[in-house]
Amino acid sequence: MKKRIFSGIQPSGLLHIGNYLGAIKNWVELQKDYDCIFCVVDYHAITVPQDPKTLTKETLGIANIYLAAGIDPKKSIIFVQSHVPEHTELAWVLNTISKMGELYRMTQFKDKTQGKEQESAGAGLFDYPVLMAADILLYDTEFVPVGEDQRQHVELTRTLARRFNNRFGETFKMPKVLIKEAGAKIKGLDDPEKKMSKSASSANYIALLDKPDIISNKIKKAVTDSGTEIKFDPEGKPAISNLLTIYHLFSGEEIKDIEVKFQGKGYGEFKEGLAEVVIDYLKPFQKKFFELEKNPDFTKKILKQGAGQVRKIASKKMEEVREKIGVLDI
Repeated sequence: MKKRIFSGIQPSGLLHIGNYLGAIKNWVELQKDYDCIFCVVDYHAITVPQDPKTLTKETLGIANIYLAAGIDPKKSIIFVQSHVPEHTELAWVLNTISKMGELYRMTQFKDKTQGKEQESAGAGLFDYPVLMAADILLYDTEFVPVGEDQRQHVELTRTLARRFNNRFGETFKMPKVLIKEAGAKIKGLDDPEKKMSKSASSANYIALLDKPDIISNKIKKAVTDSGTEIKFDPEGKPAISNLLTIYHLFSGEEIKDIEVKFQGKGYGEFKEGLAEVVIDYLKPFQKKFFELEKNPDFTKKILKQGAGQVRKIASKKMEEVREKIGVLDI
């Protein structure tokens, strides 16, 4: 049997090429060798204020991005987190064995409440790593393809699984992090020292649905290093190294071959080539996305089928959990 993978993305804001290269592109490849479950984690999104109509639209939008990118519902399961109530039920059970100190140590909570009083932050924002643990453990997940920034949360998941198993008997598998290094390191176009982020300025990222002229303009204005040599050197030339990584991941060409291609040429010519590669790659994806957007019933049908498939797994696991903790069955 294939080993199982679980991962998900929040429906909160535009997705950019960093999200795609660091996660979704890898998911498409993983479908060949793994039993994949991909979720739109809408309950994670509401840990910060959301406009209800926008949340509905973006939940469907993330599902369309999955499909347009090549996630195949015949090979993988796609569903929405809130459609499977066992996620929140297991999260509550795991809350009872989680420790406040563990949650306070989560760096993402500290980052998201930076400059604010933590006492005024929502309990959901503080507690969402436990819901993430429930998402993962509910399906006997063996690998979790996530970015480096989520590694700590998967470690918490393992801690909670181990604690539950020790207290109530063997119940949960111990998931492992699966990180593809190149895609996990996409940096901002305006700041090669920081991760590409949709919460930064629009000059920081290329959105998956950006039009070709916008993509060209953003790459043209991307920060570069001193000198003119097109060389991969993350320490000495972090900006060009980041752009070379993007070129490599979208074109499939090896970085050393890209260096040779642009040997003796300046940053301007390299950026023109990069823009062409990105635009050409995204063109079929964008075409498929807008086709799906016109037919929401098609996507909703896939999500309903997916929820039905995972519900069978989730309900069986929760029956086991309830029995282990002593919940009365009538």
